[in-house]
Amino acid sequence: MSDSIQETTAKIKEFSNARGWYKKNMPKDMAMSVCLEAAELLEHFQWVSEQNVESQIAGKKEEIADEMADVAIYLLQFADQLGIDLGEAIEKKMEKNGK
Repeated sequence: MSDSIQETTAKIKEFSNARGWYKKNMPKDMAMSVCLEAAELLEHFQWVSEQNVESQIAGKKEEIADEMADVAIYLLQFADQLGIDLGEAIEKKMEKNGK
């Protein structure tokens, strides 16, 4: 991993602000965007048999990575807008899952 969650979030915010894309107080839209991008990620595996998953990944790795990045970008923006420390939330959730 190249950057911390906070550093990556700051880069995303700066990039979006420079383009007028970053808007505050849009939790519904951000939640929808995470789901929509996750659906685009899932599309790469729709109708792909279990036997062909590995070849699908090999042939579409860059496109899959792009969709994963889109999911992460929206999730990081969403967490930032809600004032949630995503790293801390992940650690707490892993602790809960361990119980």
